[in-house]
Amino acid sequence: MFLIITKIKYLSSSKHEGAEVFAAESRLQNREAVEKELDTIKPSHVLMAGGVTGRPNIDWCEDNKPATIRTNVIGTLNIADCCNERGIHCTVYATGCIFKYDEEFPLGSGKGFLESSTPNFAESFYSETKGYMEQMLKCYPCCLILRVRMPISADLIHRNFVTKIAKYERVVNIPNSMTILDEMLPASLAMAKKGLTGVYNFTNPGVISHNEVLDLYIKYIDPTYHYTNFTVEEQAKILKAGRSNNELDTTKLMKDMPEGIVINDIKTAMELNFQRMKVNLTEMGWLPDNMPKEFVRAPKA
Repeated sequence: MFLIITKIKYLSSSKHEGAEVFAAESRLQNREAVEKELDTIKPSHVLMAGGVTGRPNIDWCEDNKPATIRTNVIGTLNIADCCNERGIHCTVYATGCIFKYDEEFPLGSGKGFLESSTPNFAESFYSETKGYMEQMLKCYPCCLILRVRMPISADLIHRNFVTKIAKYERVVNIPNSMTILDEMLPASLAMAKKGLTGVYNFTNPGVISHNEVLDLYIKYIDPTYHYTNFTVEEQAKILKAGRSNNELDTTKLMKDMPEGIVINDIKTAMELNFQRMKVNLTEMGWLPDNMPKEFVRAPKA
């Protein structure tokens, strides 16, 4: 029996292969309500994807630090601690945005940060809190901690990384590890059922750049779309908080993955994701020529 703690559509609507599933109603930071819900439902597994990233982006966290702590720190610890007291397996969908390329793990080297690597990125308050949260969560033997990065779904929901960069006027072009949700969410359920715990880099193997993602958007979704690049230094001038860029090593993930779960390399997975997106948007009536205005680019001059 699964108890899902999230408002995120892609997890709430995931297929659980016949397992009984409940959507949590309690607030993360309300320990009494969390305990009551756990004791009433008595789940075997909790899937914890609650948290705040801010609207429209993580810059919100810079101006709302107490609210960020209340949910991302106090709330997350509440769930982990309450599950631990009851012997309930708890999967925490965390983040891999706690690293940045450095001398040991340089850009373009193909060498990814390991599960044992110490977070080296705290240039946003969001990432800072996530970095020290991971260290605390590792103290709980019931917890499976999944480092998700730049999550991507086969739609254009606002949380989708593709949606975000497709709306930007300019984008950086840096290879990154990313998480294709249609492939990785079923994997997380299988990992939970298997009883895996500890930290896992939870991305498709390999890296892909912003330009490569948007080129697939042009190929499958909107052939009239166009974009412009700018540098990380130029990007920093318009942001309150820095952005994480990194590659995560997936050796441990692939070695421990339960049988029957298919995880493609990121470039293959991304292309398949855009193929599914094209079908979904066509069924919604957005394609071929009815995309919402916020996705439509003016013709090049």
